[in-house]
Amino acid sequence: MTRFVFVTGGVVSSLGKGIASASLGAILESRGLKVTMLKLDPYINVDPGTMSPFQHGEVFVTQDGAETDLDLGHYERFVRYTATRHSNFTTGRIYETVIAKERRGDYLGGTVQVIPHITDEIKRCIKLGGAGSDVCMVEIGGTVGDIESLPFLEAIRQMGVELGRSNAIYMHLTLVPVVAGSEIKTKPTQHSVKELRGIGIQPDILLCRAREALPEEQRRKIALFTNVEERAVISAVDADDIYNIPVLLHEQGLDDIVVDKLRLEAKPADLSAWSAVVAAKHAVNATVNIAMVGKYMQVRDSYISLNEAINHAARKTHTRVNIHYVESTDIEKNGTGCLAGMDAILVPGGFGERGIEGKIQAVRYAREQRIPYLGICLGMQVACIEYARDVLGLASANSTEFNTQTADPIIALITEWKDRGGETVVRSEKSDLGGTMRLGAQAASVEAGTLAHQIYGSTTIHERHRHRFEFNNHYLERIQKAGLKVSAFASDELVEIVELPTHPWFVAVQFHPEFTSNPRDGHPLFSSFVNAARHHRAAQAG
Repeated sequence: MTRFVFVTGGVVSSLGKGIASASLGAILESRGLKVTMLKLDPYINVDPGTMSPFQHGEVFVTQDGAETDLDLGHYERFVRYTATRHSNFTTGRIYETVIAKERRGDYLGGTVQVIPHITDEIKRCIKLGGAGSDVCMVEIGGTVGDIESLPFLEAIRQMGVELGRSNAIYMHLTLVPVVAGSEIKTKPTQHSVKELRGIGIQPDILLCRAREALPEEQRRKIALFTNVEERAVISAVDADDIYNIPVLLHEQGLDDIVVDKLRLEAKPADLSAWSAVVAAKHAVNATVNIAMVGKYMQVRDSYISLNEAINHAARKTHTRVNIHYVESTDIEKNGTGCLAGMDAILVPGGFGERGIEGKIQAVRYAREQRIPYLGICLGMQVACIEYARDVLGLASANSTEFNTQTADPIIALITEWKDRGGETVVRSEKSDLGGTMRLGAQAASVEAGTLAHQIYGSTTIHERHRHRFEFNNHYLERIQKAGLKVSAFASDELVEIVELPTHPWFVAVQFHPEFTSNPRDGHPLFSSFVNAARHHRAAQAG
């Protein structure tokens, strides 16, 4: 029978419930338990796919093609499980399902209500996502007290009653602030637990976010006023390395408390792999500077998986990587001077026309200055546009995402070029953007002898996608004759990887390799990219 750990948050948002949940999952997994992770989001969007990165941060794509919350990226980086569309549910998705049932007449003419119909659907989704595991970690988004999260909290309250307290426990993450220089305040935590108990949930464990470990006096006080065991009042201190958090929580006995309360049989924790990951951060023998030229640099969460993938590669190659975040619109205004002195340039994905010309200038700079270049998704598309313009001489080359009237649609929707003799089809009507992209993991064939083959060590790869527009194959022969090599195709002949054989290291991919990188294994593409930056720096110094 699957046991459940429900994780809630209080006082303020963004305390790190996702990383705390993932860290506990990692410890339990190290004890031989099969762990799955779920995220329940209170917003009414069906999924975050159409939400702005400025509001929501990154959209994480699962293996089976679901657009989900960025916390699922944390889950996959900490726990060796593969998230699916059953790992993330929103209010919008829950209501969509219930309303569809009502329209079909499934409720036999009854009045559809939040209780029991919405809460029953939430419970069904939780059980579906946790099926087959020993422990299912269920994170509730938002903060206790938010009106949006009440149906989710009611659903997990009911599950605690239905399953019994040895099969379902509650972990609450709160803030313990320090005021007036050094005075530790426990009152916000007391009020947060009071709010939670007011809706019928008594937490079993408290994770207290604090600058430093809580003194015994404060832990005892919190335990007394919240009716939580003193040993279960855990300090969640600020860490300089998120991958050290499993070790820090284990040292306080968090996993022992969970195993005891859920009456699980588990072997002792073995966190040696995480200790090695932490140690690798400090075992550096070189430093490189990498420019990331993007469109959402004001919000670091927009590229969280990408930042972590570079972080993983840095550890694997024993390199200190300094990432310089460059707004592509700044390049449009001020030129590429900001890229001088960089050891490598990375152009990530994105949507919309803003900043595109700045990205194209960054590609040209990397190509002409022979600086290692990695393009991801849109970064591949702008690389093809730049090459078509500057090398093929197609001055109007563009994507129909940005200019539907372009004479040379190097990048376009498949429906705009496939089996149409290369003729561009002008889109005049705005379409429904939700769920219209190529999403999820797909296979690609890599040509032997190419740099891509050397990097991956295989002629078949599986990577995750999130995009609508593709390279227009009517330009394929011309662009390859001009020197840009297509080194990998999807099974339906869509371009997956391009590279420049005359360049020291120039690779651009249509997929998102960052989604499958994790700190213990890294990812070969990012490790190769960081090594290329090292070689470039050494060559410049020599």
